Amino acid sequence: MILVLNICNEKLHYYEFVKPVCDILNSENLDFEVKNYLEFKIEDLENFEKVIICGTSLLDNYFINNLEKFSWIRNFDKPLLGICGGFQIIGLEFGGSLKKKTEIGFFEENFSKNFLGLKGNNEVYHLHNNYVKFSGDFESFTGSEIYQAVKHKSKPFYGVLFHPEVRQKNIILEFSRL
Repeated sequence: MILVLNICNEKLHYYEFVKPVCDILNSENLDFEVKNYLEFKIEDLENFEKVIICGTSLLDNYFINNLEKFSWIRNFDKPLLGICGGFQIIGLEFGGSLKKKTEIGFFEENFSKNFLGLKGNNEVYHLHNNYVKFSGDFESFTGSEIYQAVKHKSKPFYGVLFHPEVRQKNIILEFSRL
């Protein structure tokens, strides 16, 4: 079973950033449950094999003020995928620093090696005002100055700054098959 964490502060943002992830999981009849991160309890993790932390809108950075809700990540050992805001959360939990840069639209990213099924040049959808300068615990899979796809060097943690629920949906399915 997969836990899908909703970090959206605005209820309507769920339909743009969380529901599409759920639709992808539903398309393969995968078992999952959605929880809002403010209602999530660490004990909930026992019931799940994997966790996806979804993204949110450009101006919804409320989750950054609640990073203590994600302290469990450092001791977690099951597969974890962070999308946009989830990517930022993972990076910040491992000592990265938050930086400002707005990127909106379709961008070509070059994946230097296989990242959850992507390799070579692929079009992805960016929608963010922030990114994370990651610590040395993570390996980058794209050639861009701003990390777009990372994996922790020793844990099954993956992160993408772009939105695979818009373009590159297969990343979510590849993650679910880990």
